[in-house]
Amino acid sequence: MMHQYFQDLVKGIEGTIGEGSAPPSARKLFALEIGRLGARLYSGVDRVAWCGVSAPFDLLNALGVTSCFVEFVGAMLASTGGIVSPLQEAERAGFAADTCGYHRAVVGSARQGLMPVPDFLIGTTCPCSGGLATIENLARLFRRDLFVLQVPQEDSLGSVRYLAGQMRDLVAFVSGHTGAPLDPERLRAAVECTNRARALMLEAYGFAREVPSPVASRDLKNFGIVMALLLGTEASVQVAAAFRDEFRNRVAAGAAGVKGEQVRLMWIQNRIQFRHPLEEMLEREYRASIVVDELNEITWDPIDPGDPYPGMARRAISIPFNGSVGNRVRHLQQLARSYRIRGAINPCHWGCRQGTGARGLIEEGLKEVGVPVLNLEVDCVDTRNFSEGQLRTRLEAFLEMITAGPSPWN
Repeated sequence: MMHQYFQDLVKGIEGTIGEGSAPPSARKLFALEIGRLGARLYSGVDRVAWCGVSAPFDLLNALGVTSCFVEFVGAMLASTGGIVSPLQEAERAGFAADTCGYHRAVVGSARQGLMPVPDFLIGTTCPCSGGLATIENLARLFRRDLFVLQVPQEDSLGSVRYLAGQMRDLVAFVSGHTGAPLDPERLRAAVECTNRARALMLEAYGFAREVPSPVASRDLKNFGIVMALLLGTEASVQVAAAFRDEFRNRVAAGAAGVKGEQVRLMWIQNRIQFRHPLEEMLEREYRASIVVDELNEITWDPIDPGDPYPGMARRAISIPFNGSVGNRVRHLQQLARSYRIRGAINPCHWGCRQGTGARGLIEEGLKEVGVPVLNLEVDCVDTRNFSEGQLRTRLEAFLEMITAGPSPWN
């Protein structure tokens, strides 16, 4: 089912691009590469690794492995409307209905035979214990070997050395399963692609900060987290360049992502993955645009192609969900200032300690810089728990409140 979906997605987008006279939009190119990745994952031909979110995907690309974090499956099932059956399967197997829907969907899909059997799995202790537990369950279900990267929470030289050493061990683990040693020149080329994509993403984010912003609410949905899967490939460079160029052209033309922009919003953690009308309502009725998501940011330095493991380690340690909540709050405050945000929306995804457990500290931290937060109790993938009317009412009240007051950046 999923393989056919991704094949059809790729065919449809390629057909649309081929028929058009103008260059395709950045979002369309991004969707095309997501479709191609999905098709490889489900092809039955590629070497596949199911991973944790902070795995070094450019390193795995250099090793010739098609890899993906498992939450991707939950998001895709939600976006296609096919998530309820896997969720019910997981719940019948004893997984509580108030745990993370992404992880329940992945386990249910695997139990239904809807996920390809990987060659091996790579767990990460960051960003959450639920993700690692899911991968451990999959390793038992698939009867495949598991390698776990223990990501330190402290950003120190010792932590970097420790994680870099684990990544070298990961190379030996992968090569032992594929029978193919790591080609140093292929690794160097992958890291150079990562650095080029990083620089282009920084430029794109820079244009997104302009007032008015060239970003419409859906332009950068899931961008930062999914782009990690493309790092180490020319596709990552092409996609990042497309967003940079599109935003640069809009800024040069004085074109806002939302015509007549009135309100600039920040989305915390991850978006609601299934189809819903709330983002369109924000744009249409309040001329409000989500100009930045929490994970749409570069928190790491360029990586040394000659010795990439320390740089890859620093990248994993630097993500906002690692370390103390205080670090995360400071990161959100910095985003609020640089993007001149009027309000922030936190979906407080059910069963997620990052989404729900830190909500009070995030709200207080953003209040310090004059940015109010709307906490929504919502499951970002489970449509059974979506109350559109209630959420619409709360969003409307929030927008009316922040538009009635002064901007903290005047």
